[in-house]
Amino acid sequence: MRTVSVMFPAAPTRPVLPGDTVAVVSPASWDEASRVDQLLDLLRCWGLAVRVGRHAMDRCGYMAGADEDRLADLNDAVRNPKVRAIITTRGGCGSFRLAQGLDVDALRRDPKPLVGFSDITALHQVWHAVGVPSLHGAPSSGQHAEDVRVQLMCPEPVEVHPEPGSLTHGLTTTGTARGPVFGGHLEMLSRMVGVVDLDLHGHILLLEATRTVGLGMVDRAMSQLLLSGSLDGLAGLALGRFEGFAGYEDRGWTVLDVLRDYRDRLGVPTLGGLPIGHGQDARTIPLGVMCTLDADRGTLVVDPAVG
Repeated sequence: MRTVSVMFPAAPTRPVLPGDTVAVVSPASWDEASRVDQLLDLLRCWGLAVRVGRHAMDRCGYMAGADEDRLADLNDAVRNPKVRAIITTRGGCGSFRLAQGLDVDALRRDPKPLVGFSDITALHQVWHAVGVPSLHGAPSSGQHAEDVRVQLMCPEPVEVHPEPGSLTHGLTTTGTARGPVFGGHLEMLSRMVGVVDLDLHGHILLLEATRTVGLGMVDRAMSQLLLSGSLDGLAGLALGRFEGFAGYEDRGWTVLDVLRDYRDRLGVPTLGGLPIGHGQDARTIPLGVMCTLDADRGTLVVDPAVG
């Protein structure tokens, strides 16, 4: 993908209104038909018309069909002027393959938010590079669903507080920071270095992760972001859920030791313990828009993605 120069924060898109069309696509892994049907019913209950990608239910190993078909569905949604938001069925694996094929010119001409998280972080980076807000979350159930509805349809700020006793809560420092918020799944952010220009100068960086291997995954990902210069000038650090790391130790260190080491190197206000990422009733937040991180009060307040 060619480098895209934009001014941050991203400009809000218009709210999604009752009667508007949203596209449902599967740029990563496939999901069970029953879960997709639940998603479609939910969106229709919100008063929205739903356009399902032609290949949204395809299967090719762990991915939802061939790369060219998943990309075609995504670009069709980006190019269609009737589509006012793009909802992904799930994460998993496969979004990375599509990052350089997205029609960024069409997205710039007709900005519309992308909704998803986990593996979808790869595509959020394209939206961020173009300067279009997106939503880190998914309208699956519980708080996820209500957050997505409000953030697509109502121009209201989002306020998130730490979960008491959560794994990363103890990494909170003092101080405040204000800047555009961007981030997502740690491994996906680091893997995209060199593929999409990731400039986080003046930003609040949001990080969440799931444990598939040991602490080395977190360490290598943080090192890549740091040594690539992506974190130069970072304003603040927001830490969400690191699922699967509770109780895991490697030669005397836990994930908190790894994150604390990099937090101290960055030397920026940090708010940990946020209910963002994987797990029950996680919060959805906009990416690319302004936010205020107040570690002293324990709040992350994010401007709306729509306006």
